[in-house]
Amino acid sequence: MNITITGSLGNISKPLAQTLVSAGHQVTVISSNADKVKAIEELGATAAIGSVDDLDFLTKAFKGADAIYTMCPPNYAAADFRSYMNTVGQNYAAAIRASGVKQVVNLSSIGAHLSAGTGPIKGLHDVEQLFNKLEGVSVKHMRPAYFYVNLYGSADMIKHAGIIGANYGEAAELVLVHPKDIALAIAEELQQPFTGKSIRYVTSDVRNLAEVATALGTAIGKPDLKWVEFTDEQAYDGMIQAGLPPELAKNFVEMGTAIRSGVLWEDFKLNQPEFSATKLEDFAKEFAAAF
Repeated sequence: MNITITGSLGNISKPLAQTLVSAGHQVTVISSNADKVKAIEELGATAAIGSVDDLDFLTKAFKGADAIYTMCPPNYAAADFRSYMNTVGQNYAAAIRASGVKQVVNLSSIGAHLSAGTGPIKGLHDVEQLFNKLEGVSVKHMRPAYFYVNLYGSADMIKHAGIIGANYGEAAELVLVHPKDIALAIAEELQQPFTGKSIRYVTSDVRNLAEVATALGTAIGKPDLKWVEFTDEQAYDGMIQAGLPPELAKNFVEMGTAIRSGVLWEDFKLNQPEFSATKLEDFAKEFAAAF
C-alpha cells in the first residue's frame, strides 16, 4: 500500500512510520521541517516537506495514497486554538476531496464527542464533524486517552515543589494511553479495509490520580509523592508563570474541569474498548529514566 502520514517524527508518527515500513508499505511522511528529511529517509520512508496550511502541497502529498493518517499539529502560539484546529481540518478535508483519497485514519481524542467544555479537544470535535461530511470517503476517528507522556510536564513541579497536581483531585480518574500503543492501533486500521465513518478508542490503563502519584513517586525514589488539587485559578496562574500563553492555559484549565467532573470519559465508558499493553507502572519506569 501507498500510505501518507502527517505528524512528522512525533511521538505517534515515528513509531507508526517504522511499523508500516517494516510491514512493506510505501510510506510518505509529511513534515514542515526540512531538517527531518534525513531522519525520515533513514526509516525507509519518503519525506514530503511543506505546511498543513498549504492546500496545494497537501493535495499533492495525498494524491495516489491508498490511505492517509491525519493529525492536527499543535500550534501553542495560536490566538484562538479552536479556530486554528478548524482551519487545519478544513485544509485536510479539501485536500482529501481534491486528491481522491478514500481511506482516512484521523487522530482525534477521548472527549471529542463533546462540542464544548473540553479545552483543546473542542477543536478535534470540530475536525471529526468536518471529516464526517466527506462523501465517498471512509474515515476512522481514533480517540486516544490522556497521553502518559503529558506527565513529563510535571517533572519540574516534582523536583522543585515535591508534589504533583492539577485542577482535579486525587480521587479523579485518568484514562491513560501510551503513544506507541496509539501508533500500533493506527497502523492496524491503515492496513485493513473499513467503510463509513466510525470511532475507535485507544487506551492503556485507567487509574485515579493518587495511584498515578504513587507509581511515579515509587519509580523515582519518592514513594510519598502526593497528588495535590489546585483551584482553577491556581492552575491557570501556575501555567502562566511557567510561560504558557494565556489561550493555551485557559484551554488546559477547561480540560482539567472536564477530567474533574468525569464528563471527558462518558462516551469512552459506554463503548468499553479493549485495553492496550502499556500499564501505568510500565510508563513509570520510562518517567524515572527521563527524570
